[in-house]
Amino acid sequence: MACSCSAPEPKSPAPGFRKALWIALWVNLAMFFVEGIASLSSGSVSLMADAIDFFGDSANYILSLTVLSMGMLWRGRAAMVKGITMTAFGLVVWARAVWVVQAGITPEPLTMGAVGLLALAANVSVAAMLFKFREGDSDMRSVWLCSRNDAISNIAVMVAALGVFGTGTAWPDLIVAAIMGTLAITAGISVMRHARSDIAQARASEAQPAATASSSR
Repeated sequence: MACSCSAPEPKSPAPGFRKALWIALWVNLAMFFVEGIASLSSGSVSLMADAIDFFGDSANYILSLTVLSMGMLWRGRAAMVKGITMTAFGLVVWARAVWVVQAGITPEPLTMGAVGLLALAANVSVAAMLFKFREGDSDMRSVWLCSRNDAISNIAVMVAALGVFGTGTAWPDLIVAAIMGTLAITAGISVMRHARSDIAQARASEAQPAATASSSR
């Protein structure tokens, strides 16, 4: 007897999500180069961390675009990779901050503030564009979290620039870099948990028709 039940269909990407990802990708790539150059010239750890984050987000957007038309299982796996990447990024930032403390480098605040403001404008635009997709699957959620954290990080970089300017020390920059690293770690863990749930749900959906077909023989 044939089974009349079918596995739940995976959630389809929300309309406009693919276009939003492409725009976000190009914005992030452009800002990676801008902030990367600025971080080298200013010696700022928080600016360098933000530049690396822009690059990581660009790679994540490419990954999202690759699996966008695939099923929930592959999209959950992509989100898991992104969660691991976000967590690793946070750990690298912490390690860089510790190294700078030992090296005794003081960054140049004017470059930090100006580039931080430009990065904030870019990230707020991207975050606003992706806001309506924040309650989607784990892949969509990871994209939203990346953009949200980036905007928060840019504000923090500008605060750090003011702190460096006022104190003449690297500590405000290092504190902000540590906060950015912590944000990346916590967001990465959140994405991995959501991705694990999506993967388990997708596997259960795939197993259900096979089990029903086997029992009906």
